[in-house]
Amino acid sequence: MKKLSLWLNIVLIIAVGGIYFLHFSGNNTSKVEVNEDGAEVEINRDYAIAYVNIDTLIRNYDLFIDKSDELTQKRNESEAELQIQSKKFENEVRDFQDKVNKGLITRTKAQMLQQELAQKEQQLYATRDNLAMQLSEEEQVMYRQVLNEVMSYLEEYNVEYNYKYIFSNSFGGQLLFTDKSLNVTSDVLIGLNVKYEKIKE
Repeated sequence: MKKLSLWLNIVLIIAVGGIYFLHFSGNNTSKVEVNEDGAEVEINRDYAIAYVNIDTLIRNYDLFIDKSDELTQKRNESEAELQIQSKKFENEVRDFQDKVNKGLITRTKAQMLQQELAQKEQQLYATRDNLAMQLSEEEQVMYRQVLNEVMSYLEEYNVEYNYKYIFSNSFGGQLLFTDKSLNVTSDVLIGLNVKYEKIKE
């Protein structure tokens, strides 16, 4: 009985050693890949999880860059138009004050003009607030569009790698520590930009 127990223990130790050896040698599918900057990154494909640094991904995604440029141009044009309206209003106020100081208009006319200027000022404030709200909404829509493209691409990307989870990591986010070999940001970014380039063409 003792011999049987001894042999079972020996077989068990050999089996555990074999599993340990197979797990930690030769089967590692870590792969050195080149990112957009030409730097080498090691991605470990052995696990069913990966993550992307969403800040880096979005900031370097060509779709986001193009849409940001469009939004910046629109903001600049709107601010320039608002600036022209503000200057015009300031000139009207200056002209009104000049006429009042020189006694060139009656008190009744001055009250009328003052009410008109007050209304114009309110309209100017309303225009500015509406513009800010519209640009903020467009910015949110832009982010949602970009995130939608990223999530859509990750489904295509995952057909090859079959991850169970791909997490989003950002500074100050919920993932406080990540193994850098599970970072697929560069890989995903290259694929996203290649896909976007084809759509643009």
